[in-house]
Parts: sequence; structure tokens; C-alpha cells
Amino acid sequence: MTDFTRIGAAVIGTGFIGTVHVEALRRLGVPVRGVLGSGPRRGAERAAALGVAQAYADLDDVLADPAVRVVHVTSPNVAHYAQVKAVLAAGRHVICEKPLAMTSAQSAEMVDLARASGLVAAVCYNTRFYPLNQQARGMVAAGDLGEVRLISGHYHQDWLAHDTDWNWRLEADQGGVLRSVGDIGTHWMDLVSFIAGQRPVAVCADLATFVPVRQKPLGPVATFGAAAGAREPHQITTDDAATILLRFANGARGVMSTSQISQGRKNAMTWEIAGSAASAAWASETPDQLWIGHRDAPNQILSRDASLMNPQGAAAARLPGGHVEGFADTFRALFAQVYADVARGGRSAGATWASFEDGHAEMQFCDAVLASARSGRWVEIGG
Repeated sequence: MTDFTRIGAAVIGTGFIGTVHVEALRRLGVPVRGVLGSGPRRGAERAAALGVAQAYADLDDVLADPAVRVVHVTSPNVAHYAQVKAVLAAGRHVICEKPLAMTSAQSAEMVDLARASGLVAAVCYNTRFYPLNQQARGMVAAGDLGEVRLISGHYHQDWLAHDTDWNWRLEADQGGVLRSVGDIGTHWMDLVSFIAGQRPVAVCADLATFVPVRQKPLGPVATFGAAAGAREPHQITTDDAATILLRFANGARGVMSTSQISQGRKNAMTWEIAGSAASAAWASETPDQLWIGHRDAPNQILSRDASLMNPQGAAAARLPGGHVEGFADTFRALFAQVYADVARGGRSAGATWASFEDGHAEMQFCDAVLASARSGRWVEIGG
């Protein structure tokens, strides 16, 4: 295994997902040099809570630290573009949370900058790294499902179901014009594209905002956290939910939905791929099971166990069968692969982490979704 102890990291953002990054890095033995919070007080408080040595004063302070070779960008979406540009210009490798940028024009520029830099530049689509998703990708590539015909599924949550629920993602100037699609829909789209080995080429989308007015707290609120104190009404324009039809390059069809107002669904991401020879399905809330469907034979449930999996799936399985690998484990697996490529000096041939090109493709997908919802028509992606 690669020795990561000589590769220093800094994490921008100290909220829910920034904390996940710090904890995953520690599991790998990567020294976390410090964190950058939304302000000096917040940064100092979170650095102390996380047991991190320092809270940087600003991004310049991060990039002035010679021990930092990789910067993790987990800040609000609006900050990604400028921060990533600065990180790459300073000669540091970067792992950026999704979505990559606020617009596809920004993400296209980021792709060009990453290519020109020769640095490792990854987007944090961590759900690729559930072992059974790697297994499924291997199955599709080997022809086990036959020709892919239909891809369906959803990503549903309930954390924004009430009009008193609040997060910066609700505001278009912080999170982007698309919310449920940009925040969780891009996760689903990246994952099924990764597994199926192809991206969608056209969409027909419908967006809905079921809670048009929310009670915005006057103080700060953590992601998935509750707020107390005074509030004021705030008009919402971003999507609570979406339903989207898809066409893929090989002629396959798809249908997906996103929701952040489905009560009782905490983090329910599902996909099903129907092929000409067999089907497969997976759900994030039972991540150690892959359903495999047959027409003329009994259906199967494959439990994550390296001894029963194909080479790609087995390589991704870290724990023995019966010892569930979950959400936090996907970050560890993603970072292990990215940091191995940092140590190697570039992306390896077998790497499966999402590149900036993948992140840009998701921004183009969002463009098409928005254009389709506004026009009521099918829209080609990248057209």
C-alpha cells in the first residue's frame, strides 16, 4: 500500500462534508495540515473540534504552506471556481466537491486549467466507490447484462421537507439555479453513467418547487442541522424535486427523479439497469447487496464478499463479507485511489475516480435539464 504520510493535505470547508473529508484522510494516514473555515472564529472552533493543528486565515495562507500538496475544496458551490483556479495556479493537486462549478462555462475553463497543469484534479463523486457499484460496472463491461436497455432510479431525501428547514443550497446565488438536481441528481447521473459506461445525450425534464416560501433563520445553520431563533420569510426559486426522462448514446432509455422533500427518505439513492441478458439493481441504504434479475432462472442477491465478486468489485471491497462498508468508507476508498495517483505523478490507467471532465459533463447535464424544464421539450446535452 502507498505511504501517504508524506503527502500533506488542507481542507477548505468545515461543515458536514468537510468533516467527512478530514476523517477519511486520517484513516489513510494523510497528515491534515489544517482547515479553512468560513471565517476566523468558525475555522478555529472547527479545527479544535476536529483535532486539526491549525485554522488557516484565508486561501493565500493555505497555499503558502509548503507541506500542503493536495487541497480539498468542500466549500459552498459558489466558491469552487475561484478556489480551484487558485489551487491549480499554486501547483497543488485538488479534490473538489460536486457540483464542480456554478456554470458549465466555469467548469469548461476548469477542465482546461487542470489539463494544462498536469496535476491530479478529481471531483468527489464518492458513490462510485461502494464496492458493489464497482462490481456492477465490471458486470456491464463484461457483457453480463447484455445490451443496456433501460436505466431507472431515484435519489430522495427529506431534510428540506418543512418550510422551516434551511440550508445555503436553497439560495440560487450560493448553490446554483438547480438544487435537487445539482446537489443529488448529479450524484445519481454520474453513478449510472459510470456503471453503464455511457452518458445521456438528451433529457426531458420537469422541475417542482413545492415549498415556495421558507422561514430563513437569521443565524447560521449547519447542513442537516436544526436552527433556532428569529426567522424571516424567504422566496425559493430552486427545485425541491425533479422528474427527468433520459436518452443514452446507445439508444437506451432512462428515467430518474430527485427529491429533498420525500418524508421518511433520509438518503435513498437507487438505480436499476435492465439489459438484454439480465438486470441489476442497488440501493444506497442497503449498500452491501446487489440484486441480479433473470427471466429464465432464479433471481440472485449478491452480498458484498470479495471471494464472490468479479475482479473490479473484489478490488474495491475492503472488509470481509458481512462487515458493512458504508458512506464514510467510500470517501476513504476514493481518496486512497486519488492519493496513490498523486504519489505516482498522474492518473493511473485503472483509476475510477471522477475527473474534471466528468464534473463538466454533469454541468452540461444540468444545463440541458434547466433548458428542457423551461421549454417543455427534449433538449440535447451539450447542444
